[in-house]
This record gives sequence, structure tokens and C-alpha cells, in this order.
Amino acid sequence: MGLNNNDIFKKLRVAHKLRDDDIVKICSLKDFKITKSELNAIFRNETHPKYMECGDQFLRNFLDGLIIHLRGPMPPKGSKPTHTPKK
Repeated sequence: MGLNNNDIFKKLRVAHKLRDDDIVKICSLKDFKITKSELNAIFRNETHPKYMECGDQFLRNFLDGLIIHLRGPMPPKGSKPTHTPKK
């Protein structure tokens, strides 16, 4: 069986060395609210009674927030880029 959203989210968390506080801040960059207890439920084992499945919407908002976290916000349309590409 392939990877589910929880597996992908766990792998991203480890790869980027993110803590719960970091993930909450990243989600807030996309105006997506999540609590630490909800995060803990997502990271639990599938057999645990408090396990919560990571939905597509949550993963999408987290990934969008991660892009903003790593690259910075997009400049407004019509503005010139702040750096010039190398030739």
C-alpha cells in the first residue's frame, strides 16, 4: 500500500526538523488554525484510539504555508522582482 497523507506529513516534519510550534506557525501563514493536540492526534499510530487522519485540505494548507515559510511571501502582481537572475 502507498503512502497516505499522515505518512507524507510525518516525513516532511522529520526532513525539515519541524517542531509542533513551527508547524502551528507555518499553518497560520495560510490562515489555517490547528492546535498542538490536533497535531499529536495526526502523528499517533493508526491503532491508537485518538488517531486522526490527515485530510487533503490540511496537507494542502500546510504545504502552501511551508512554501511561504521557506521562500517568503509572493510579491504583488505587477511589481518587479527584488533580485536579478544570473546569466
